[in-house]
Amino acid sequence: SSGINAEWPLRPGERDWPEGRGIFHNNEKTFLVWVNEEDQFRIISMQKGGDVKGVFERLVKAIDTVGSSVKAESGKEFMLDEKYGYIHTCPTNLGTGMRASVHIDLPGWTAEGVDKLKARCEELALQPRGTRGESGGQTGHTYDISNKHRLGYSEVQLVQTMIDGVNKLYEEDVELQKKHGL
Repeated sequence: SSGINAEWPLRPGERDWPEGRGIFHNNEKTFLVWVNEEDQFRIISMQKGGDVKGVFERLVKAIDTVGSSVKAESGKEFMLDEKYGYIHTCPTNLGTGMRASVHIDLPGWTAEGVDKLKARCEELALQPRGTRGESGGQTGHTYDISNKHRLGYSEVQLVQTMIDGVNKLYEEDVELQKKHGL
């Protein structure tokens, strides 16, 4: 599956669960808005398959639509600093706040070793995670691979970095499967 999310705070601070929190989604669950999680506002566009361009286009349209709606309702805009990008309560999301990721099976890299996969991802400006999220751990040989950086790059550059890196990891995985007799 492919997914892209962008996080933008509407106001500072965090709130306690469950007051003021929720996830809103379309019927297909390809578009979600998560309110008051790690950052105050997360927009997620995702779907099964490899149509990263379609996922990205839906995200851009959603950001524009939600931003316009918020401004019309409240007169407020997403907090954007000219130098640092979008301001977040989670410092790792400073900048675009965008994380583009795919879930991909990498049995060759799993056989080679997770530490070697992490090192290779570092070289490709990627971040590997288990499919259970940031701290959920790894099971099997399916990984969530995303862009590592948020600050200093455009959204298009970050998506392209993820696409190029995942394609490279896949090519290498095919060779590693042969090496390990998989």
